[in-house]
Amino acid sequence: MARQTDFKLDDTREWKPAKAEALTGDDDVINRARVALAEDRPSDARQILDPWIAENERSGKPQLVQAYLLRGDARTATDDEFLALYDYEVVVNKYPESEEFHTAIEREVDISLTYFNGRKMKQFGLRIWDPEEVAVEIMLRAAERLPGSQLAERATIELADYYFREREIELALDTYDAYLLNFPRGQNRMKAAERRIYCDVAKFKGPRYNAAGLINARQRIHDFSRRYPAEAQRTGLNDALMARLDESMATQMLDVATWYERKGDWPSQRHTLRRLARQFPGTVAGSRAIDILTEKGWLETAAASNLEGTPAESHDAAPAASPASPAESKP
Repeated sequence: MARQTDFKLDDTREWKPAKAEALTGDDDVINRARVALAEDRPSDARQILDPWIAENERSGKPQLVQAYLLRGDARTATDDEFLALYDYEVVVNKYPESEEFHTAIEREVDISLTYFNGRKMKQFGLRIWDPEEVAVEIMLRAAERLPGSQLAERATIELADYYFREREIELALDTYDAYLLNFPRGQNRMKAAERRIYCDVAKFKGPRYNAAGLINARQRIHDFSRRYPAEAQRTGLNDALMARLDESMATQMLDVATWYERKGDWPSQRHTLRRLARQFPGTVAGSRAIDILTEKGWLETAAASNLEGTPAESHDAAPAASPASPAESKP
């Protein structure tokens, strides 16, 4: 940007533009580069800055931090954003106490977002290089370098959203957890809590696999509905989804009971079916469990056990499984 005009009072008590002092030497180089960028001439700015930086990079001059930042901006404007990252990194690593430190990190985050949105990195003059590793590293560094800041919050939620879009469920879940831990009052806390539920549900691969994700999702839906009732109703994170999760958990328990039957482990089958009938009596799998208990003559024993005061297991308890149960033995 061009220099701001200063004004001063003259003898007639009117404001008149003050005569600007002419810039010389290093300050003039920085000013001319800044003007070139402001006038949308990034190539001219690079031609001004490249030789000056090459000549003075080891001099320790105070203008160097501005020069690197300006050259990074010029490189970004000329479609060389990957090279710009080198200039911004110099600012971040060598001048952490400068005013440009925060700006350089913000520029890096902006570049990372373009990569998250599908832009490739240049290789041999063509945009064919997958930038995921670089973009993720930029976001992680931004959160580490400015902990607790708005920029760190932005970097964390953008990284979590990227993992979510790419279906990298475990990474998305961990990153949303990190966001809620580090920014409990952040402006994206509701979205993070909601996406975390979807990640838990997505982790469930079917009745032959572990249902721990559904158990977590069930508890988190309860918490979400309590904190954000209107949003829970709007997005369907309510009793209807809880019913579907219960059905999935019940189906998983029924599958475990069937596996015990194939192995001839009748006590474990009976125990699992009784738990299923107590915890999820209104589900299809729960009704089937009651039918099996009736067929095998185990239902009266289960009812008598309940009359004697045996407490029913919590809905949030994981189904019992032997060391070789399908939930344990399959990946």
